[in-house]
Amino acid sequence: MSILKQKRFWKQATVHQRDDGYGVMLDARSVNTPNKTPLIVPTRSMAEAVAAEWDAQSEKIDPLSMPVTRSANSALDKVLPQQTEVVAMLAEYGDSDLLCYRAAGPVELIAQQVAAWDIMLDWAAEEFGSRLAVGEGVMHVKQDPALLANLHAQVAAFDHFALVGVHDLVSISGSLILALAVTRGAISVADAWGKSRVDEYWQASQWGDDDDASANELLKEQAFSHAELFYRLSLT
Repeated sequence: MSILKQKRFWKQATVHQRDDGYGVMLDARSVNTPNKTPLIVPTRSMAEAVAAEWDAQSEKIDPLSMPVTRSANSALDKVLPQQTEVVAMLAEYGDSDLLCYRAAGPVELIAQQVAAWDIMLDWAAEEFGSRLAVGEGVMHVKQDPALLANLHAQVAAFDHFALVGVHDLVSISGSLILALAVTRGAISVADAWGKSRVDEYWQASQWGDDDDASANELLKEQAFSHAELFYRLSLT
């Protein structure tokens, strides 16, 4: 069955190992994606997280309370059928990475960007053999084609489940480098989040927060943390 707005009909969600991965059963019925694809995930830990979300449902199924299930659905229904295109889209962030576009001023913001971002560009240079170029303002900064090809290869090495997590790490932060650093354990997801919000924190320090902006930031941070969790669940 797929996730629908319907009443709970099962007593227990259980994990079942298969030759091709791990499935989740609701009593005697297998869980499918919204596109009717069998929900078979790569690790027991991910399957257990999916089962826990189903077990936590009360009278009616609420898909918004099931982030791991939704991410697993995305891996099978959205990423797998167009994996080449997803890889290309994410790899393109290397050519417009957040860390490469610096403010012209004030000097305090410039210093904060340097402190947060240069260390990550140094890490990437060691990791991938070349350093991304940095520019001022929003004009496109030309990057080394060989480095961009290397970054594309790094993204292409992820399977469709890992790519779901990587996708949100990249798209929410605006930085392929920060996302790759998180996946390789070079920085924590909390550190990556902080580095991705240098400009936003600066603006808030100058003009203050408003409730809507703060609520939106919290939702983004939660999604960012979930992306890292789902990526880890795809591995072990």
